[in-house]
Amino acid sequence: MVNAIWLFMLATGIIVAAINGRIDTVTSSAMQATELGVQTAFGLIGVMSLWLGLMHLAEEAGFIKALARFFGPMIRRLFPSLKPDSPALGAIIMNLCANILGLGNAATPFGLKAMQELQKENPHPEVASQAMITFLALNTSCLTLIPATIIAIRVKAQSSNPTEIIGTTIFATGCAMTLAIIVDFLIRRRSKV
Repeated sequence: MVNAIWLFMLATGIIVAAINGRIDTVTSSAMQATELGVQTAFGLIGVMSLWLGLMHLAEEAGFIKALARFFGPMIRRLFPSLKPDSPALGAIIMNLCANILGLGNAATPFGLKAMQELQKENPHPEVASQAMITFLALNTSCLTLIPATIIAIRVKAQSSNPTEIIGTTIFATGCAMTLAIIVDFLIRRRSKV
């Protein structure tokens, strides 16, 4: 549906520009937008490389296992069906850490690994387990303390104050994660009844 809306908007813009004899404006705007998109993507490569590298170093140094032990009690309450030594715990924690730092793209590989590990422990592989559902809810609504990717985009766009969004981001994502945890808990509790 979204693709149809975008196609409609794009086609309407081109038709209106053609009717008004301004098709050259559409062409130059399209070229400028593609150039800006490529520049922004290249600008983000550095930020993503830095954080992915740090995450990899943390994993190799055993910091992730230490984080898993530290956050273990909280994670076990959120994921009661997981075994205490589950390999999914490390990937879940890495995913949540990357999301907390506002690195959604860096969190994706850890999220995929977490889902693969959760699927291995799933007694009914054709249906998502409760742990998988809880993880998905946390992943999509995770608290973001440092929205690094958004700040990097704002710096690239020459914002006068690229970090002014931190407070509202913490508030909004905190509310979203709290609500996701509560709803997940209530639905899980109801499904046991």
